[in-house]
Amino acid sequence: MNTIITDPSAASRREFLKTTTKTAAGLSVLSGISLPHVHAAGSDEIRTALIGCGGRGTGAASNAMGIQQRVTRLVAMADVSEKRLKGSFEALTAKHPDRMSVSEDSKFIGFDAYKHAIDSLRKGDVAIFTTPVAFRWVHFKYAIEKGVNVFMEKPICTDGPTARRLLALNEEAKKKNLKVGVGLMCRHCRVRGELFNRIQDGEIGDLLMMRAYRMQGPIGSAFTLPRDPKVDTNELQWQIQRFHSFLWASGGGFSDFNIHNIDEACWMKNDWPVEVQASGGRSDRGDYIDQNFDHYSCEYTFKDGAKLFLEGRTAIGTHNQFATQVHGTKGSAIVSTAGHFPSKAMTFNSQKMQRSNIIWRGKQPEPNPYDLEWQDLIAAIVADKPYNEVERGVKSSVTTAMGRAAAHTGQVIRYDDYINSPFEFSPGVDKLTMDGPAPIIADANGKYPVPQPGILKDREYAMEPQANPFPLIPMAPAPVEEPLSPPERQKPAAKKKEAKKA
Repeated sequence: MNTIITDPSAASRREFLKTTTKTAAGLSVLSGISLPHVHAAGSDEIRTALIGCGGRGTGAASNAMGIQQRVTRLVAMADVSEKRLKGSFEALTAKHPDRMSVSEDSKFIGFDAYKHAIDSLRKGDVAIFTTPVAFRWVHFKYAIEKGVNVFMEKPICTDGPTARRLLALNEEAKKKNLKVGVGLMCRHCRVRGELFNRIQDGEIGDLLMMRAYRMQGPIGSAFTLPRDPKVDTNELQWQIQRFHSFLWASGGGFSDFNIHNIDEACWMKNDWPVEVQASGGRSDRGDYIDQNFDHYSCEYTFKDGAKLFLEGRTAIGTHNQFATQVHGTKGSAIVSTAGHFPSKAMTFNSQKMQRSNIIWRGKQPEPNPYDLEWQDLIAAIVADKPYNEVERGVKSSVTTAMGRAAAHTGQVIRYDDYINSPFEFSPGVDKLTMDGPAPIIADANGKYPVPQPGILKDREYAMEPQANPFPLIPMAPAPVEEPLSPPERQKPAAKKKEAKKA
C-alpha cells in the first residue's frame, strides 16, 4: 500500500449528442463479431485504474472486468481512504480473480493517488473516475495529459465554472482522440433506445409533458449526524466519506440521484430545458447536519413550452415512487418503472397507462445498461471510433444542478445564466491535502450552513461570493420571443384631476 503525502511542505510523496438520426443499438454489443486485436502498446489487453473505491467505483470496475470479448484487467487503485480501498479490493478479487492484477505497490492513498494510478496505465488504457464529482475535472485533466481513455461517473459537474472547465478540457481530449464515457447508463439501454426511436417517429405525438419521480427513504450518505472529533478526527476525509451530505463534494443527493430521471426525460424530448423554477425544504431532518433538503419539486420549461416535472423526496413513512413517464399529443409512454433496470418501457395510445391501451412493450429480459455502457466504450476503443460523451454529460449535469439551485435559492434559473455563473462550490479542490481544512467548516455546534431560499439568492448556502476567473461561454443572442410566462400587468396611470374653473 502506497500512502501518498500531499502536503507541499513534506518531502516526497455517465456535446449532448442531440439526436437527428435514429439511435443505433450502440457501437456494438461485442457479441458474435470479430474485432481487430490492436490496442495499447500493440496488446489486445485493456488495463484499467480505479480512482475512487466506494460502492459505485467498485461496481464500475466490476462491469469493466465483466467484458468477455476483450481482456480488461484492473492494475491500480486509488482513494483517500485505505479502509475503503481495502474493502473494494477484496470484493473485486473475490468476483474477478482472473482479472485482478493490483499488487500492494499499485494501491495508492492520498489526494495525489490518482496520478500514480494513472501513471500505471499505458496510452489507450482506461482510467475510471468514481470519486465525488468535485474532483472530476482535476482527474480528467491529468488523464488527458497522459493520453489515457476515461470512464467518469455522473454527475460530472455541479456548478458553472466546473462545467466550463470540463468543456475546455474536453477539446484537448478530442484533439488526442481519447474515448470518454460518462456514467449515464440509461442512454445505453437498448429498450429505451427503441422507445426513443418510436417517440421521434411520432408514435405518441409531440411531447408536451414529462414526469420524473425519485421518492424514497434516506439514501446513500445524504443523512449525516454530527461528527465526533474523537472518532473522526479529520473533517475533510469525514466529509468525503459522506459526500452526499455536502454540496461542495457532490451537489448533494439531488445531483447524484435525480440526474438519471432528468436525463432520460430530456433524451426522450430530444432537447434540454431553458429554465426551471423549484421549491423544497427541510421538514424531517432531526439532528442531521447535512446540507440537503428532504423534498424537492421542480418545473423545467423547454423552448417550445413543454414541461418536465420532477418530484424528489427522501423521507421515512411516505409513498415511494421511482419512475419516468412522458406524455404526447397522441398518447403516452413509460421510460422507467421502478428503477434504472429493467426499464420495462412501453407506449400507450392514451394518457391512461393501462394494459388495454398498450401500443408497444420493450422485449424482456433486458440487457443490463451498466454492462452495456462498458461494452460500447470498449468497442469504440478497440475499433478506434470517435466516442465522447462529455458534452452531453455536462448538459445533463448542468440541467440537474439548475433544479437544485432553483430550489435552494428560490429563484428562476436559466440554463445560459447558470452555466455562465461565477459561483463555484470549491475552487481550490485541486489543492486539498490530507491534513488540510475542508472547503466548508462546521460551526461550534457541529452544524453546517443550509440553503435559505429567498434570503440567499446568489448562492446555495452562506459563504463568501466568488468571482471565478474562468472564462464565460459566449452565447449567441437569443431571438426575441414572447415570454414563457405572462408578464406582470402594469397598473394604469392615474388620471390627473382637472382644475375646477372659477
